[in-house]
Amino acid sequence: MNGAFSPNTARLLIDASYLLVAFLFITGLKQMSSPVTARRGILWAGTGMLIATLVSFAYPGMSHYVLILAAIGVGGVVAWVSGKRVAMTDMPQMIALYNGMGGGAAAAIGAVELFSGGAQGSAALTLAVIGSLIGSVSFTGSLIAFGKLQGLIKKSLRFGGQQFLNVIILLAALAAGALIVLQINGSANVITALFLLALLLGLAMTLPIGGADMPVVISLYNALTGLAVGFEGFVLGNAAMIIAGTVVGAAGTLLTQLMAKAMNRSLGNVLFSGFGDSGGTQSSEVNGSLKPIEATDVGVMMAFGQKVIIVPGYGMAVAQAQHKVWELTQLLQERGVTVKFAIHPVAGRMPGHMNVLLAEAGVPYDIIADLDEINAEFETADVALVIGANDVVNPVARNDKSSPIYGMPILNADKAKNVIVIKRGQGAGFSGIENALFYLDNTRMLYGDGQAAVSQLIQAVKAV
Repeated sequence: MNGAFSPNTARLLIDASYLLVAFLFITGLKQMSSPVTARRGILWAGTGMLIATLVSFAYPGMSHYVLILAAIGVGGVVAWVSGKRVAMTDMPQMIALYNGMGGGAAAAIGAVELFSGGAQGSAALTLAVIGSLIGSVSFTGSLIAFGKLQGLIKKSLRFGGQQFLNVIILLAALAAGALIVLQINGSANVITALFLLALLLGLAMTLPIGGADMPVVISLYNALTGLAVGFEGFVLGNAAMIIAGTVVGAAGTLLTQLMAKAMNRSLGNVLFSGFGDSGGTQSSEVNGSLKPIEATDVGVMMAFGQKVIIVPGYGMAVAQAQHKVWELTQLLQERGVTVKFAIHPVAGRMPGHMNVLLAEAGVPYDIIADLDEINAEFETADVALVIGANDVVNPVARNDKSSPIYGMPILNADKAKNVIVIKRGQGAGFSGIENALFYLDNTRMLYGDGQAAVSQLIQAVKAV
């Protein structure tokens, strides 16, 4: 390229390309905010990333093209195969894992710059250290999140003085970073200590957090990964990394705040309270009894109703029942029943989990509503059909100040004329809190696997 253009001209063309990349990233992210345009947004952002990657090959000083192409080839094949094979129920784990890889890559860039002496000056050293620190924390933290979501880590690790230990690890990491930035001691041993402490901090921060808080944790580490990439972009002088990292960091931060708000929890409470673990939370005491019902009775109830609101949760994802749910919806619509879906911001195991599952099944976006849009309609619903959701419909969040989820905005499923809960058993939800909804006078339990239960409902509606 430099043979056809002067170095200044080549640099101007590269910068112009990065400006286009910034436009594609921001426009793609904006389109991802709506399910209607999300697919287009992914394509726009993906195109931006492709352009940024191609332009990077023309960047002054680039070398080792064979190794770069080999890495892209291997990573691309692994991503393509895993993306095709991973079930939708495992998508949260995949996102946590890929997010960790992003943080690890940023930390690796920081390691190369620090160990090779490529980061010169206090500003570059500061950014390299910060990027390495938060990238390493995101890497190991995301791996722990993956382990919890995948079921490889069954229990959260908690012990007395845990937060004090975390503070000590953080201070030690900051001390190592200060030695490097102030150029008091930038030896390989100090740099190694910085990375080991940062990796340990990611483990220590995430191990105590319960699985029910994973949507917030995934969002947080997504933000940290973006920031790490942005910082390392400044160190390398790479505009594409700065743009991508800033966009991801900002989006992840906003999403983290949204997730925490949806749970009525501060980020500090999520990280340090230890709530959200089914193995450590005591179930709230509730009055009443569980009242089972047969699918045939539910089928009649819905077929002759005027409005049915379906509340999906992670149980629907596990049962892979989304296609059957859409089939049931179509049958009811053919009978003139108004059917809507109510989605809580933290339903499932990652932000937007339920929306993705319903979109996969072909459910139209215009009948999918979020909490603020749908809550007022429950009072006019003949049936609220809850499939696998638990904490997001638990009325103790409104009236029991002693409950850990008190104050959390919930879907008002309990205000429907009839509530039908599809559940495999009588256990508590993922957070370990007993759901008072199940014991209300207007609630009936339809026990069984989600897909099988909905299949029975389909047959029941057809028989009416």
